[in-house]
Amino acid sequence: MGPVEVNGYTIEPGADLRWADLAKADLAEADLAEADLVGAKLTQANLQAANLEGANLHWAVLSGTILSEANLARTRLKGAILFRAKLEGANLAEANLVGADLGMAKLEGADLKGVILTQAMLYRANLVGANLNGANLNGANLFGANLNGANLERANLERANLALARLVEAGLVRAALARANLARANLARANLVGASLVAANLVAANLVGANLIGADLVRADLALTRLVETVLSGANLNGANLERANLAGAVADTDTQWPDDFDPVAAGVTFE
Repeated sequence: MGPVEVNGYTIEPGADLRWADLAKADLAEADLAEADLVGAKLTQANLQAANLEGANLHWAVLSGTILSEANLARTRLKGAILFRAKLEGANLAEANLVGADLGMAKLEGADLKGVILTQAMLYRANLVGANLNGANLNGANLFGANLNGANLERANLERANLALARLVEAGLVRAALARANLARANLARANLVGASLVAANLVAANLVGANLIGADLVRADLALTRLVETVLSGANLNGANLERANLAGAVADTDTQWPDDFDPVAAGVTFE
């Protein structure tokens, strides 16, 4: 798509579109690479399959905007509003979304590798199958988000709010989850090998069939947590709260460390 005029603005790579009003504009497949869209109003615009690589969208308003299959790699979206935005299959690799609002956004299958989402709002967002490998989500709000099957390997989720989040079969190998809130989260069959869950809140979480080999659960709150058939070999649970946790069929080994005065055998743990 070559340069075109939309609402009096020239749409082309590197365009100066600061504070432009492009609400509801049809910009499907537009080439806006490296464009300056600081503060631009793109509410409900159609940017499906558009190229926005390297564009500056700080504080832009993209509520309800269609960005499916769009290229947003390395974009700057600090403080941007993407509430209910449609980003299925979009490429957001290494984008800066510090403090952005992605509440209820659709991000199924999106590539978010290495993205910066510190303090971002992702409540009830759909991230099924998304790639968040190495993403920084420190302090992000993911309350009720759907991350089933997502790749969060080595992601930073420290102090993130993941209460009621769905993480069934999610990949969280070596993920940083210290002090994260995972109360009532569903982590059934999740891969948490080597993950850090120091002082994490896992009250009433579902970890049935999860793999926690070598995980650090020191001082984690696991009260009422379902750890049925969970693999805990080599895990460190020193100081953890296991009050009324269900460990029936959980698997451990001699390297597993338990809280003082806790009897794993009496709790139904099997040693391999």
